[in-house]
Amino acid sequence: MRYKIRIELFTFCDFAQENGGKLTIVGTFDTIISRNFPCVHPQLSVVIRLRFDLWEFGAHVFRIETRDLEGEMSMETINGNIDVKGVGNASAVSHLVFSITNLHIKTHGLVNFVLFIDDKEVDSIPLYIRKG
Repeated sequence: MRYKIRIELFTFCDFAQENGGKLTIVGTFDTIISRNFPCVHPQLSVVIRLRFDLWEFGAHVFRIETRDLEGEMSMETINGNIDVKGVGNASAVSHLVFSITNLHIKTHGLVNFVLFIDDKEVDSIPLYIRKG
């Protein structure tokens, strides 16, 4: 059997919530602009929508690591579990929604958010940090 979890959505936003399997996402972005460094970004959310095929239903472990251009961790790793259950369909979705408050940013550049499922890297997205 092949392993092909699909990422349907992976984004940063101002606000997100899940309610009854529906996602509400407000203000999606990929860039933070600051006049001075170091700085603190007060709040952002990370939203991920994963689609699992029938043979992938069950328990999975995930983690999200953040790395700057030098390969250093930018914040603590986010870890958790996903229990994928189908409702009679050939596939099912799971949503991961995280709020990050007071994100400390040392300097301008890039921070990659890397998603691992069952210790396999499945996707990443960049958060650009600009001086402006």
